[in-house]
Amino acid sequence: MKTHHHGVDVNQHHAPRVIDAHHHVWDLSTRDQPWITGPALEPLRRSFGLDELRPQTEAAGVDATVVVQTVCVPEETPELLALAAADPLAAGVVGWTDLTAPDIADALADLQGGHGGSHLVAIRHQVQGEPDPAWLLRTEVRRGLLAVGVAGLAYDLVVRPDQLPAATAAAASLPGVTFILDHLGKPLIAAGGLEPWARHVRTLAALPNTVAKLSGLFTEASWHTWSAADLAPYVDVAMDAFGPRRLMFGSDWPVCTLAADYARVLDTTRALLSDLSSHERAAVLGGNAARVYQLDG
Repeated sequence: MKTHHHGVDVNQHHAPRVIDAHHHVWDLSTRDQPWITGPALEPLRRSFGLDELRPQTEAAGVDATVVVQTVCVPEETPELLALAAADPLAAGVVGWTDLTAPDIADALADLQGGHGGSHLVAIRHQVQGEPDPAWLLRTEVRRGLLAVGVAGLAYDLVVRPDQLPAATAAAASLPGVTFILDHLGKPLIAAGGLEPWARHVRTLAALPNTVAKLSGLFTEASWHTWSAADLAPYVDVAMDAFGPRRLMFGSDWPVCTLAADYARVLDTTRALLSDLSSHERAAVLGGNAARVYQLDG
């Protein structure tokens, strides 16, 4: 029986929050997105903002999101923090700062103390674009990663499969820092290869300070012919390795639109989680993001 108190249905507060833990926004009139190159990515060569995303999150039952940086320039993160401060949809921001800078602690303090700074939940760098597969193990990089943890922030890993061993070594050497693997480490789904990716993911997941995002998988599959069955083996490896308490859902919008619209991304993700209990599913679809990113303050 529903309990009413002062005209409010108190049961409505117990519905688990759904959080999209990974999406992007950009305004090409503010700055270029130099990674959007070639005819295949042409559909992304326009501006994407929260006003375009909002009706899609509402239709899909998503309550809040985490906005993730796209370019490695210092100006972008304060813009994203201001956006989050002004819009309740964006609960958190994964920003960028130069991990190798000697004054990284001051840079992080400036971001956290600036407008919207309380929304900063993690830092990310485009490690996937670094030619050195061991970039994360450089002395100055590990010093920067430590500073991220000391500031109370997580670190998002965007790496290629061949960079996973270095990511694992970095996470093992910094047990006080939470490392979040974006896009499951970008497995080669279109090529159908599980190894050595699966072995690397299991080694990373064996560390207690690691978490992973079920994000970015649709664009690693064949964009126009993928099915849920193509993604299932990779999700199964991640579920087996990390368990339902250390996985979180992310749409990777608008990049995902190259392969699937927002609704289909969420519907497919829910289908891939259908064997979980309702509590486990709620954790992957929102509870874990709220906990790991400290979205409840």
